[in-house]
Amino acid sequence: VCVHRVRSCSSIRFIKSKYVCVFDKSALKFSHQQRLFRASAVSCGQIVQFKLSDIGEGITEVTVKEWYIKEGDSVSQFDSICEVQSDKASVTITSRYDGIIRKLHYNLDEIAYVGKPLVDIEIDASKGVAPEEDVVETPAMSHEEHTHQEIKGHKTLATPAVRRLAMENNIKLSEVVGTGKDNRILKEDILNYLAKQTGAILPPSPKAEILPPLPKSETVPAAPKDKARKIPVPVSRPIAFSGKDKTEAITGFHKAMVKTMSAALKIPHFGYCDEIDLTQLVQLREELKPLAQTRGVKLSFMPFFIKAASLGLLQYPILNASLDESCQNITYKASHNIGVAMDTEQGLIVPNVKNVQVCSVFEIASELNRLQSLGSAGQLGTNDLTGGTFTLSNIGTIGGTYTKPMILPPEVAIGALGKIQVLPRFNGKGEVFKAQIMNVSWSADHRIIDGATMARFSNLWKSYLENPALMLLDLK
Repeated sequence: VCVHRVRSCSSIRFIKSKYVCVFDKSALKFSHQQRLFRASAVSCGQIVQFKLSDIGEGITEVTVKEWYIKEGDSVSQFDSICEVQSDKASVTITSRYDGIIRKLHYNLDEIAYVGKPLVDIEIDASKGVAPEEDVVETPAMSHEEHTHQEIKGHKTLATPAVRRLAMENNIKLSEVVGTGKDNRILKEDILNYLAKQTGAILPPSPKAEILPPLPKSETVPAAPKDKARKIPVPVSRPIAFSGKDKTEAITGFHKAMVKTMSAALKIPHFGYCDEIDLTQLVQLREELKPLAQTRGVKLSFMPFFIKAASLGLLQYPILNASLDESCQNITYKASHNIGVAMDTEQGLIVPNVKNVQVCSVFEIASELNRLQSLGSAGQLGTNDLTGGTFTLSNIGTIGGTYTKPMILPPEVAIGALGKIQVLPRFNGKGEVFKAQIMNVSWSADHRIIDGATMARFSNLWKSYLENPALMLLDLK
């Protein structure tokens, strides 16, 4: 028997015979005794509704910020589908199936809800990629699968831009060795892997190039900066006068700020302010900046502020604690996860540097560079934005001297740093000298912290910054 066309439709199969050739009776008899064709072996593609699963932290809705695929594109397991942003972090959603994208359920900047379909994927059922129950109800993926692309127990860390580059060049991230922090895969790692596969010779990365600092005699003196004469420049944004009021929903990081600050108002704050003479620290930083730059790291004052705070927290652990909602128990945090407030286009975000108590100043600076780069690109992950135990806010980068910072629950203290000013001061001989002065404003939870404790901590932190050599005695 010759079958010209075999067509299957859902669970009902049709066999259309156009030509039937009968050779003899025995052949017909044999065909009745044995099944020559199994219709179940021929099947067509089936549509899977890939649902947005729980990404942790109690998040129920997210904003779709970028699609990495479009309708008609082919995707494989662990390929990046889109980037979504909650009120806490940005997360890259990856595919669970091999197939073809048939429908995108959301446009850019639309709200997607956990448990609702995100995309429709047509899969080949004959490959056995997913069981029949998965076609109807897609099981929720774990938080680790979304953020790290867990492949056979290996967590692949990479930013959405790097994942996009890998996808465009058909590179599996699991085959690339990451050189970043915690084996994070960087753009240079993808390019180097691609060069090995194609035999291409890539130019050296600017970050990897180490240049010795110029001798002092050859150094070109920088033009003196007069900070007092700086004139604020208005932000160049289009101004539209429509004559009508505009109402928009509070989303993203702004929504998180509403929740956090509403909870902060329930805490009885008290403030403490002081000024710090950073003259020696300014000189030390100028000496260390070229050395840090040769390692590809930008060295600011903040790593010194953070490390000094961690040394102070070792002496006053009550400032690195949390209070439960019933105000019955205090938890002293073992790790110093010090948050740094950042002003971004998405709003105020506070990523934190993990385990500062075991980090060097250089390691803190390197991590700050990473957090600032991801924060500017809106690609900070949940791990970067959660788990903070103490916070410093450097409002001085914008302006101002004193402020009244709000505590970020469940933390119990926060410090705000003013701008560094050149002001006249008196030395021990009564002589006037030019000093680099910075003001600091502390806020603490008065339910468990008293003013004397806050003052003693501030004095210790101040001593480390005014005499940086003292930090060497307590560094571990």
